[in-house]
Amino acid sequence: MESDWGSGAARADGALASKRAKEGSKSRSRRRWRKSKTKASRLTHSMDLRTMTQSLVTLVEDNMAYFSSQGPGETARRLSGVFAGIREQALGLEPALGRLLSVAHLFDLDAETPANGYRSLVHTARCCLAHLLHKSRYVASNRRSIFFRTSHNLAELEAYLVALTQLRALAYYAQRLLATNRPGGLFFEGDEGLIAEFLSEYVTLHKGCFYGRCLGFQFTPAIRPFLQTISIGLVSFGEHYKRNETGLGVTASSLFTSGRFAIDPELRGAEFERIIQNLDVHFWKAFWNITEIEVLSSLANMTSATVRVSRLLSLPPEAFEMPLTADPKFTVTISPPLAHSGPGPVLVRLISYDLREGQDSEELSNLVKSEGPRSLELRPRPQQAPRAQSLVVHIHGGGFVAQTSKSHEPYLKSWAQELGVPILSIDYSLAPEAPFPRALEECFYAYCWAVKHCALLGSTGERICLAGDSAGGNLCFTVSLRAAAYGVRVPDGIMAAYPATMLQSTASPSRLLSLMDPLLPLSVLTKCVSAYAGGETEDPSDSDQKALGMMGLVRRDTALLFRDLRVGASSWLHSFLDLSGNKTHRNSVPTAEPMRRSVSEAALVQPEGLLGTDSLKSLTLHDLSLKCSSDTSDTPELSLSVETLGPPTPSDINFFVGPDDAPEAKAPDELSTKDRGCSASAAFPEGFHPRRSSHSTTRMPLCSSPIVKNPFMSPLLASDRMLQSLPPVHIVVSTRLG
Repeated sequence: MESDWGSGAARADGALASKRAKEGSKSRSRRRWRKSKTKASRLTHSMDLRTMTQSLVTLVEDNMAYFSSQGPGETARRLSGVFAGIREQALGLEPALGRLLSVAHLFDLDAETPANGYRSLVHTARCCLAHLLHKSRYVASNRRSIFFRTSHNLAELEAYLVALTQLRALAYYAQRLLATNRPGGLFFEGDEGLIAEFLSEYVTLHKGCFYGRCLGFQFTPAIRPFLQTISIGLVSFGEHYKRNETGLGVTASSLFTSGRFAIDPELRGAEFERIIQNLDVHFWKAFWNITEIEVLSSLANMTSATVRVSRLLSLPPEAFEMPLTADPKFTVTISPPLAHSGPGPVLVRLISYDLREGQDSEELSNLVKSEGPRSLELRPRPQQAPRAQSLVVHIHGGGFVAQTSKSHEPYLKSWAQELGVPILSIDYSLAPEAPFPRALEECFYAYCWAVKHCALLGSTGERICLAGDSAGGNLCFTVSLRAAAYGVRVPDGIMAAYPATMLQSTASPSRLLSLMDPLLPLSVLTKCVSAYAGGETEDPSDSDQKALGMMGLVRRDTALLFRDLRVGASSWLHSFLDLSGNKTHRNSVPTAEPMRRSVSEAALVQPEGLLGTDSLKSLTLHDLSLKCSSDTSDTPELSLSVETLGPPTPSDINFFVGPDDAPEAKAPDELSTKDRGCSASAAFPEGFHPRRSSHSTTRMPLCSSPIVKNPFMSPLLASDRMLQSLPPVHIVVSTRLG
């Protein structure tokens, strides 16, 4: 008996040892695969464009020959066809990218900053080519293996072929910009019919391929799972939003549909495209405000730094005097916000890691607006810290239509702890209920109030910095410009993260890249700008119903939102913003490759009627004639007058460049009527057809109001003299896509 037990134990030990050996072998194999993949990725990034294209063509032709010899099967035929398509698109794309690279240096800010939209477009196309090169090499090495996942690799190759085709179309757009723009100009300045043509073509181009299986290919691998989570959450939220609007509510069928978005990337991409093109600004307002619901907000605050002071203040709409910088003996009156809705209080949130002198004063306590239990965060302390020398005035982003200081509170608490200064975050009124210039007036009023009452905020005010992201960055610039126009103290510095500086509808390389932007596509941006400029009409009763319905939907589906949105918007803002200007290096956590699932074959089929579809000509811009306001820039008053607009005229301008053997582009004034009059479909190289969207677009809001040219709305259009009045500016942008 003892011997039997001993032999059984020995067999168990042997089996355990064998299992560990197999696991160790698998682990070593995975490490070798990751190492080889990393090495191949580095080698690919070091290749020049021509070498990369030639290497890809060689591998593609080898795979074509192999699968063509595998008989008449459907799968082999499709694999051979997709490799033939990759070869065609790569050979057509490489010359166009080469021409862009040859002139890209002319658009750099300076020799030390080799970056602009043309370089980014070329880099994005290189990322797509690099992925196809890696995939083609993988197929060539594993196509004979019994473990080769044919359906999965076929679906991925077909998805990236569509993306490569669309990138080639963008390269032709960029060439047309180069032929039309003035030398060195990134933004188009000229015939605005060309802008309408660009936006019309943008509407018809297929975008779903960039939001499905190819989502985030141009970014580093660490950020792709986050983008996938956001896209799944967005399309699921859009499904619930649509059902809530139609009164259907959430059913088992809708829950199943939401689950399919996580499994089928092509279905998710198609739904993502439908949402960004057709849902109105109220949807984006509701989606971006998700982080402000009580449950998610409480969780975010639990993981953020604990501060002594977090108080919501209500500044009364009372005029006060500010000394002029040039001569403090004289003062200027700072009036309360008046635009659109008349005088009203401005809400601000004071955040401080330590309780500082003045922050528990009776005068400040009289301004506190109750938030329920949250207002109890301020408790008496036996000792107070002295006033800080600096003060940060923060203006949140959200496309001018969404979010408040509550959305950004978690990372603002971390700032307060790390910087050791109080932070005042402004809750300005949002569009479309409060369009321009209401937000600017409120932010300027709150800034001036903070400068005058910095002692109450726990600061001596020796240094005051403005900080904001996206729309908040725009308001940081315009508040500073208005302070200079009034002659009052300008902030000592501005920290703007990816600020919106040009709100005018115009063509540029960065707007081309917005075709694949996973966070803020151009169609969404135009809806927000239209709302901010006053182009969105608002029905108060309808707005109330939408707000109540959506909040009820959010509360009812909290469990689903936890599943779909594992990462909120505030999580990436904290890691992206760096007020001190120092680069923070964090060890990236290795993320496992997401599970690959088979996709619907129907999602990969190109509808026959879409190839060669004529571009839409129905979207045109009004004549945006606005005289230069150099004379009026000396005064602090904003010009809100809208000039008379002429009737819209259809555009016959072709936005695409001709074939590769076409003559060199002429200067804009040398373009003949014949050059401008040819159709878009005829201007493409023979046989090239970008994919068109299968989703009908309700409308693309083109803001035709001259107000978008106002420098207090588009600070990039401000005169050099106005821009010289700005303090030192630190702009945070992306540094490397992939």
